[in-house]
Amino acid sequence: MKVVAFNGSPKPEGNTARSIRIVFGELEKEGIETEFVQLGGKKVFGCLACMKCRENGDNRCVRTDDEMNTYIEKIIEADGIIIGSPTYFSNVSSEVKALIDRSGFAARSLLKGKVGVPVVAARRAGSNFVYSAINFYFGISEMIIPGANYWNLALGNIDEDQEGIKTFQTLGKNMAWLLKKINN
Repeated sequence: MKVVAFNGSPKPEGNTARSIRIVFGELEKEGIETEFVQLGGKKVFGCLACMKCRENGDNRCVRTDDEMNTYIEKIIEADGIIIGSPTYFSNVSSEVKALIDRSGFAARSLLKGKVGVPVVAARRAGSNFVYSAINFYFGISEMIIPGANYWNLALGNIDEDQEGIKTFQTLGKNMAWLLKKINN
């Protein structure tokens, strides 16, 4: 089993990345392979709604001027997907929005039954909208979303947010349990 995580923050070692790695720690304890993809800060473009991906039926975006098709392939190949985003004006980062929109159009039918979890970082507020935006993508794609003991978010510095750390550990354990149940 494999879980791929997309860090939508431009900070490769920021709160979002560190939060993802807490979830990874629990997955790896259970023998689940993990892959970390630095999405934030990369050159990715939004969806043009041209619908060529649907016409072509090849689960690829027709745009080839960024790495989105590589990311879509990683999503298709994974058993579980983590999308992490900081809170930018009460929503996901632009890179996460591009990932959601373009992979949703190009490959949504292939995501059914996969496990998906959001990981959210916020300074103070607005994070519920980020959490919702990512979960809406998972839900419309017929993915399975495990819960934790609280919403999957960290406030301020994750290293100082004991409740956030516990939440991400619980999330990792629940994701591992669910992946094992589905893949047995």
